[in-house]
Amino acid sequence: MSQTIQQKAQADLAMVEEVTAVALKEPTEASEVISLEAADAPVSAEIRKRMGELDMGDTNSIVAFGSAAQAELQTISQAMLADVRNKDVGPAGDSLRDIVTTIRGFSISELDTRRKQSFWERLMGRAAPFAKFTARFETVQGQIDQITDNLLKHEHTLLKDIKSLDMLYDKTLDFYDELALYIAAGEAKIAELDSTDIPAKEAEVNAAPENDQVMKAQELRDLRAARDDLERRVHDLKLTRQVTMQSLPSIRLVQENDKSLVTKINSTLVNTVPLWETQLAQALTIQRSAEAAAAVREANDLTNELLTANAANLRENNKMIRTEMERGVFDIEAVKQANADLIATINESLQIADEGKAKRAAAEADLQKMEGDLRDTLAAAKARKDGLGDTTSTAVPEA
Repeated sequence: MSQTIQQKAQADLAMVEEVTAVALKEPTEASEVISLEAADAPVSAEIRKRMGELDMGDTNSIVAFGSAAQAELQTISQAMLADVRNKDVGPAGDSLRDIVTTIRGFSISELDTRRKQSFWERLMGRAAPFAKFTARFETVQGQIDQITDNLLKHEHTLLKDIKSLDMLYDKTLDFYDELALYIAAGEAKIAELDSTDIPAKEAEVNAAPENDQVMKAQELRDLRAARDDLERRVHDLKLTRQVTMQSLPSIRLVQENDKSLVTKINSTLVNTVPLWETQLAQALTIQRSAEAAAAVREANDLTNELLTANAANLRENNKMIRTEMERGVFDIEAVKQANADLIATINESLQIADEGKAKRAAAEADLQKMEGDLRDTLAAAKARKDGLGDTTSTAVPEA
């Protein structure tokens, strides 16, 4: 809220206290309808004065009886209505709701940057919560200034209305008392007509010559009709007085509401709005602190992750390197395996050589046997030649 508006609100505080301290009068026993016979001298004089306004021969005087009492009241009411028609003013309560809505627009949940955006926010492509919060705060100061200025205008209007309602209440109460005098005057006049004027006119009709009786009888009927019109007018005044009596607490209720609203508006301008602005500034600072703390926390978390990851990697790599460093050029198991394979290879070679030698020896014996068998066969064949005449070409020389 700007300094100018706050100074105006402070200046209006005395005026607010002044109008709210005004006590309205209450209807008294003097406001009751008192008959002419029971009234004291001053009231009796006032009643007779109003009776003098009646002319039973003039219908207009009966119709207008008591209307003069409402003239000043009507003037005030018309002035208030004209003032309302010439203004373009919304309810002051709307401004209060506007400022509350403006403040409540900063939802605490929206300050949580870790919350998920709603479907509607994602659909509309709204900004991140903190960016939205910051953007709102950048414009809310101007909004508050505009709203508080409107509240100040409503306050001035309500102060004017309260003073007008004071006058309206006083004039309505005067009208209420004035109606009592007119009702008493009307009833007194009706009683006078019933007891004096109408009987006297009836006597005139009876005493009049026959050719004048028709005229006198018409006058009697006119007097009685005027008497009935007056009775109806008095009844209307009684109804008007009852409605006027009901309007008194209505005016007071409206005025009390206006006074309460003026007090609330002034308290909002002087006390509440500066407090809201302070709280908004704190909310922004707290949010920024939370953002900074979150950034520091993330940096610390990253550092810790790097430390633990590097330590784990160092341990694993060191284990692998030291293991390789402590190994020989050849693993003993590999040497053992190679030696065993070599021995097995030599043994297999010797075994195969022995087997080959044995096979060759066996083959040699077989060859000698086959050779012997062949000689024997050839020798037998030669002998048969000598005895049977075989050719010598098949003979085998002796060894």
